[in-house]
Amino acid sequence: MKIGVLGAGQLGRMLAIAAYPLGHQMAFTANSKDAPAAPLGRTFVNNNKHDAIKQLTNASEVITYESENTDVEIVKEINKTTDVYPGAKSLFTTQHRGREKAIFVKLGIPCAPYQMVNSLRDLEVAVEKIGLPAILKTATEGYDGKGQFVIRTKNQIEKAWQSMSGVEAILEGFVNFKRELSLIAVRGLDNSHKYYPLVENTHHNGILRLTISPAENISAKVQKQAEHYMQTLLDEMGHVGVLTIELFETSNGLVVNEMAPRVHNSGHWSIEGARTSQFENHVRAITNSPLGETDCLQQYCAMINIIGKHGPVNKVLELSNTHLHLYGKTERKGRKLGHITITANTLNEFKTTLSALEAFMP
Repeated sequence: MKIGVLGAGQLGRMLAIAAYPLGHQMAFTANSKDAPAAPLGRTFVNNNKHDAIKQLTNASEVITYESENTDVEIVKEINKTTDVYPGAKSLFTTQHRGREKAIFVKLGIPCAPYQMVNSLRDLEVAVEKIGLPAILKTATEGYDGKGQFVIRTKNQIEKAWQSMSGVEAILEGFVNFKRELSLIAVRGLDNSHKYYPLVENTHHNGILRLTISPAENISAKVQKQAEHYMQTLLDEMGHVGVLTIELFETSNGLVVNEMAPRVHNSGHWSIEGARTSQFENHVRAITNSPLGETDCLQQYCAMINIIGKHGPVNKVLELSNTHLHLYGKTERKGRKLGHITITANTLNEFKTTLSALEAFMP
């Protein structure tokens, strides 16, 4: 099929790499011809956004997107003539933290207590209800730790509100957690479901730096609980394609933090580490193909993000059980330039390899 992608970053790039062996063709919208995915398909530059989207629609039989910040109205308009997956309901829900929390509550999925905030007075009232510490976030468009302010004392309330620059926000109660986890799943047009193992994520300055798959010491019961939460969300939204939920593991069980209606950074390990990568399964789902198996190929796997500077990439190539993925981006502070995956059959091999790549981790 001819697949269009709204966006042309590294996620579009990896979708294309997964799509071509299956016989598909790719096209993208991009802000410039230098976008990471541009060399892998027809690219329509957003000099005039309306024209670029029209060109993409005309060149595609099915369309997907890279980001939950994609304009819902554009997706609805495209969908009049060309199928877009995931659908507008998934996008509308996941691009707003308040709507996310509301659907969690509706479906009985544990999440942090929250209050929507539109003014300094709203924030003062929310703090009284939820207590401190708490975290104030923009309701939309925050990612990689951007648009967030941790409030620890009442004298920080005014500063926190000022940091939101007047936009709608959400105050979330602090969750006392042991570690951060995520679950990636895929749902097909025929309502088939596949789940990847829960993985453990480590962030630094709000940016994901290390994912370990599968997360250690996850019982079958906990995995099934996460899958149950995921299935209720997939089915409630009529979602087609990959969906990611980020969770906290607490002493009282799993608490869902947020979700993303797309392939996700914490699933990059699956390119080499799983029988079918998240990217291939997303392509399979949106093209109405059978979903692939998601089991791990080796006992230990990890993904390390390359942030800001490329670093000693030749070191990665010297190791026999590592794989280097560079996205074709120039260096810039805080920018995701690529990732490294590690696969290993023994814990000793796994730890030794992680140690050898410590230059890439904070």
